[in-house]
Amino acid sequence: MIEKILPSWVASAEAFDDPPEATLFPEEEAVIARAVDKRRREFTTARHCARQALGSLGLPPAPILPGERGAPGWPSGVTGAITHCAGYRAAAVSLEALTIGIDAEPHEPLPDGVLPAVSLEQERAELGRLGGDVHWDRLLFSAKESVYKAWFPLALRWLDFEEAHVTFDPSGTFTARLLVQGPQVAGRQLTGFTGRWLVADGLLVTAIAVPGGPRPAE
Repeated sequence: MIEKILPSWVASAEAFDDPPEATLFPEEEAVIARAVDKRRREFTTARHCARQALGSLGLPPAPILPGERGAPGWPSGVTGAITHCAGYRAAAVSLEALTIGIDAEPHEPLPDGVLPAVSLEQERAELGRLGGDVHWDRLLFSAKESVYKAWFPLALRWLDFEEAHVTFDPSGTFTARLLVQGPQVAGRQLTGFTGRWLVADGLLVTAIAVPGGPRPAE
């Protein structure tokens, strides 16, 4: 499913259940030694997907350990992202991307009271003008999660929900305009991202993939 909204230079893998053959490296086992069963299953299957995606790039299996703020630590030269929700896990990786952000959510309304906490007033007004059968509030949340995952490896700092303004095109794309100063990327200041979205099989997925270039200055 998620491959439909990723460019050809990004490899991906996904799972709709937790396959018994999914296993962890000892280093990964240590990370979740005290995790509850739900967290263990999410973590294990997401890593299984990540290794399948790495294999599509011709790379060997490797441990994917959480780094700063939980961001996956990829093998040298690899850029990627992981997501999981009830009934779905996925990973996307590339040797040609500057950054990648993906997110999946159940295609359901957000719980009461959540939308005001994760959106701007203008965004809520814009969502109110969108029609169709899409739960736009949940899609907005997912898009902002993808924005954050794409932002963090470049900026190495937090991005709050109200620090990016996301707008949707019903055709399946979205734009995120940063409301804070972004890092320098390829000699230019990062001002936002463009991404794609899809709703299918009771799920919604969002993705951002920025082509590679010179890494931002620290």
